[in-house]
Amino acid sequence: MKNVRKVLALLLVLTLVFTACGQKGTAPEAKPAETAEGGLTGEISVQAETEWMEYYEAAAERVKAANPDAVINIIEVGAFDHLDTMDNTDALNEDVADLFAIPADRLYGLNDALVLNPIDAEALAADLGGWDDYNAGLGGQFNIDGEYLAFPYNIETLITYANKENAEAAGIDLANPVEISNQDSEARVLLPLFDAWFGVAVTNAVDIEFLGINENGEFYSDMTKEYSELTADQQAAIQTIYDYWSAHNSANTSLFDNEAGWGYVDDEFRTGSNGVIRLGGPWEQGTMTEIAGEDNLAINSIDKITINGNPLSHWKGGWGLAINSRIEEDQDKINLAYAMIKEIVNPEYAVDLFNATGKILENATIETYENSDLSDIQKEIIAAVYDSYEKAPARPLFSEWGQVWDTWKNALLSWNSVQPKTVEEGYNEIKASFDAMMMNIK
Repeated sequence: MKNVRKVLALLLVLTLVFTACGQKGTAPEAKPAETAEGGLTGEISVQAETEWMEYYEAAAERVKAANPDAVINIIEVGAFDHLDTMDNTDALNEDVADLFAIPADRLYGLNDALVLNPIDAEALAADLGGWDDYNAGLGGQFNIDGEYLAFPYNIETLITYANKENAEAAGIDLANPVEISNQDSEARVLLPLFDAWFGVAVTNAVDIEFLGINENGEFYSDMTKEYSELTADQQAAIQTIYDYWSAHNSANTSLFDNEAGWGYVDDEFRTGSNGVIRLGGPWEQGTMTEIAGEDNLAINSIDKITINGNPLSHWKGGWGLAINSRIEEDQDKINLAYAMIKEIVNPEYAVDLFNATGKILENATIETYENSDLSDIQKEIIAAVYDSYEKAPARPLFSEWGQVWDTWKNALLSWNSVQPKTVEEGYNEIKASFDAMMMNIK
């Protein structure tokens, strides 16, 4: 890996040399002046979305105040647009920043593309503080073969949003968990389970592994087992998923529709409709407020929904800050990137970061946010995220997991045409899909 990164760096140098040769009238750039005592030198580019710009510029100014000879250029570009540029070119592209944000699930693919530089993450974490066990969270997930390839930016997981007026009308006490399997209407609990993003919240509750790696480094899936081989809790969960689909199928709702299902969830969650509680991310506050009304929302951790008494559980997900592999040999740039990382995720500015980006730091505390001027609903969301995140398993980041999305979705949506009469028949459709997936993986 390191040799390949060196090749990339060499290619960049050669590119610059040939470019310089073609510009005969251009004088060589002046060497930097004497470095300020104790300061960093070098020049880096940093990717930031439009909404992030003010916060990033302030972070850069803090770095430069202590390091006046440093140059930090903020590139205004969306994180996913920036990823698209990397996907379509390589780490040497000048439009690719030296420091950029990545969603956790892109880590392995970007590592395969050789665009990520190892980070001295544990040293950074020690300088920043806020972690009791750095490797128990995102930090450990960003480690591939002993190298940390990103640094924790923000945490993400699913939480619950409930419509208080609808709950009261339905006689549901939101002080207690809402059980999926024990409702008088199929719309009380709104879960688009055909999407594995929400489906894992149910399967994690009973330790069903869609795709895992055993101690021998081999892939496996619990969904290739015979129905009779599942544990009692797992069978009960599949039964509840089947009953949930069956109720919506009988009522002719559009929940189990890849296109219309999302609109159905929103419509049923409106005040005066049948929906009481749903899952969502912290970034969906605006949508939820618009649909139900800010004063009518009850926001809690994900375990406010249960399946046969087992609390739902999502993932420890989030984003990381990554360093471009092309600067591997330039320690000045690396050190400057480290300094910028430490300012972006400095817990002292956690509230400013949240206001600018909606991002919640793993290394901040709930008290930091509670003792701020954030709104009550923002504080409730942050508290719910911390609680849900703490109890969640790590998100599987290896590239092969990407095949699960369509495998699970196609299996559940096939029920609409197959019309299984029993849970075993429905499960056989799931098993067949995962059997085919495992054949492709192995």
